[in-house]
Amino acid sequence: MHVTILAASGAVGLALTRQALERGFTVTALARTPARITVPDSPRLTRVAADVRDPASIARALHGSEVVLSGLGVAKGDKPGALTAGSRAVLDAHPGTVIWLGAYGTGPSAQAAGLATRTLLKAMGAELTDKVTADAAVLAAGGTVFHSGPFAGGPPSTTRRTVGLDETPRRFFPARISRETVAAAMLDEAETPRFSGRVAVPLAA
Repeated sequence: MHVTILAASGAVGLALTRQALERGFTVTALARTPARITVPDSPRLTRVAADVRDPASIARALHGSEVVLSGLGVAKGDKPGALTAGSRAVLDAHPGTVIWLGAYGTGPSAQAAGLATRTLLKAMGAELTDKVTADAAVLAAGGTVFHSGPFAGGPPSTTRRTVGLDETPRRFFPARISRETVAAAMLDEAETPRFSGRVAVPLAA
């Protein structure tokens, strides 16, 4: 399988890139600064410079892509709008499948997350609007959006599972989950699609 990974130099993007290579995938890894994609070199890895605020660079990088996985987040100091710009640039390139990283408690998962989480997330302001807008665009195009709880360290969970919003356990606060587990769940979805056009929630157990 050939996958393209957006924001491959970020924490989730690096996990996606490394794990995809471990699964034997061919990987095109995109980042503003490709040298920051700090995974071992592989004949199945191509690092490409691309910026979500430069749609032409994304279009070139995604030409002919079958599956795009996004680890895109909002970096400290970035202006709001990176996620919306990224979703538009990716969708305009018309890849076969889009698997997008969102956040539990935003947009469609806000109600399931509960009042306490919704209240905390309101402090995100424009960043929250950016997340919701980007997720909505991906879902409307038939992509899958992963809404995970707060990130933690650690390896991929060997007992991980992915559920829909209606199956998500109700807790006062969402359970923490390692970035490696989220990346593994996204790659599971790339291999065996189950949540096209839906929000998927990765769980460690």
